[in-house]
Amino acid sequence: MAEVGAHLTAAPAGEERPSVFEAVAQDSLMAAVKPALQHLVKVLAESNPARYGFLWQWFDEIYVLLDLLLQQHYLARCSASFSENFYSMKRIPMGNGRQRPLATAGLPKRHHWKSLLLLVLVPYLKGKLEKLVSSLREEDEYSIHPPSSSWKRFYRAFLAAYPYVNMTWEGWFLIQQLCYILGKAEHHSPLLKLAGVRLVRLTAEDIQALEKKWAESTSSQTHSFTSRVQSALRRALGAVAFSLSTGLSVSVFFLQFLDWWYSSENQETIKSLTALPTPPPPLHLDHEPSSAVLPSLKSVCPLCRKVRVNATALATSGFVFCYRCAHGFVKAHQRCPVTGYATELQHLVKLYSPES
Repeated sequence: MAEVGAHLTAAPAGEERPSVFEAVAQDSLMAAVKPALQHLVKVLAESNPARYGFLWQWFDEIYVLLDLLLQQHYLARCSASFSENFYSMKRIPMGNGRQRPLATAGLPKRHHWKSLLLLVLVPYLKGKLEKLVSSLREEDEYSIHPPSSSWKRFYRAFLAAYPYVNMTWEGWFLIQQLCYILGKAEHHSPLLKLAGVRLVRLTAEDIQALEKKWAESTSSQTHSFTSRVQSALRRALGAVAFSLSTGLSVSVFFLQFLDWWYSSENQETIKSLTALPTPPPPLHLDHEPSSAVLPSLKSVCPLCRKVRVNATALATSGFVFCYRCAHGFVKAHQRCPVTGYATELQHLVKLYSPES
């Protein structure tokens, strides 16, 4: 069954309230799926930009549409989001006292649509805002607006205020989780409070009702064309949900590993592991009479021992000489005067300084 599966277990009596670890884990599940899919789309777009480039360009919009369909399916059938159902939880409206409606009963329309919008729209808008801030910071570094323009003053004020707004947002979630741990709140997330629902564990009755509903939907026969189309769409969406549900139980570790591997904090570690070995230092041929010894002053040519004129670098070694000195030496010896690296005349690179 798509919504129940082998990972669901009944909650004992008196233990309907999920622990903070379960609540936070289901939040991080979908956060791990998106970066993995984003990397997959990026690889496809880079391998064939003409065919898959639009997927990368419109990834956020395509992902939010798929997320909307997936969350709508689970909220309608299981009274829970995809990740909440994966961790054997459901949503119930606040203020019901001790009443525990079955998961198959669904949420009231008001709570259903509020939950759907907060599940899908808030992460989408937050991601777009982070991209906007990133692009504004780059534009601020390479801005073409005059320093006194009102637009530049506005987005500089916005960039200055954004870290405090983001800190307030994250702090709100942290305080809510601390209150949930201490038993002072019924929600671990402010978004649940805004939706007017709270999380509880699935009971044995919920699982039985979900299994019965799934069996009835698969065994029912429809005859009209419209009913058949609707049934086919429901089965297709159910198959996708089932694939995600069963696949995640095997690959959730792999998705989180990809999220860690491609995180910005881990890039320095990756570079250190995959970097090429450092080449050996240049070999100084001081024992040969034609080899130059580096002077103490950087502005002095190693060959003529005078202040450089028409500074020219050798692309093979990086050392700088006078153009006339370097040209004559390389033409005669076909190597760098300092390191002895093989050098040709085309390796001479003329340097231009503001003073010249």
